Amino acid sequence: MPAEIFSGKFITFEGGEGAGKSTQIQRLATALENSGLSVTSTREPGGSPGAETIRGLLLDTAADWDAPTEALLHFAARADHFTTRIAPALRKGDWVICDRFADSTRAYQGFGLGLSMDAIETLYDVALGDFAPDLTVILDVPVEIGLKRMNARDGDPDRYEQMDTAFHERLRRGFLDIAAKDQDRCEVVDADTDIDTVTARIFDCVARRLGVTLQA
Repeated sequence: MPAEIFSGKFITFEGGEGAGKSTQIQRLATALENSGLSVTSTREPGGSPGAETIRGLLLDTAADWDAPTEALLHFAARADHFTTRIAPALRKGDWVICDRFADSTRAYQGFGLGLSMDAIETLYDVALGDFAPDLTVILDVPVEIGLKRMNARDGDPDRYEQMDTAFHERLRRGFLDIAAKDQDRCEVVDADTDIDTVTARIFDCVARRLGVTLQA
């Protein structure tokens, strides 16, 4: 069955820990709204009541999930998130911005934890079929910089944030590999600089790829 044609646009943000996704998503959402567009901002894992319940399981530091179980949980959350929140927003013409989506499962459970990409793509097909983001912005930052930023934040680290440096290096390589293999959908933005410069790069990317004029 062909993918449903939506009137809205779906933009995902990806990257390792400390890349600055939350700040840049807020700035892009504001710019799109200032340009007269209706915007829905959301996140994964989570974004819908059912998916938020699963998020608690995934990020619980007391849990010890293996990679297949993690992937199953992520896609269960993603299927609910897509069905109950993302698709309805896109149908009514919203521009939906999501903090992480399926590329995070590819990077974390695939490149990071060693689950086969074939298994992940099978789960993707079951949960989402032919649906894919219109644009994926991958914020790239050296691991040591990202971890330093992460450790400077308030709050206790979750399960993934507690992983060792080698894991985070695999994540970074994974995201760059994903971008290289799907250049029509993905764009890597160097986030190892000041916030305003990163914002300008993202705005240029969105304007160029999706044909929208942004009002900061």
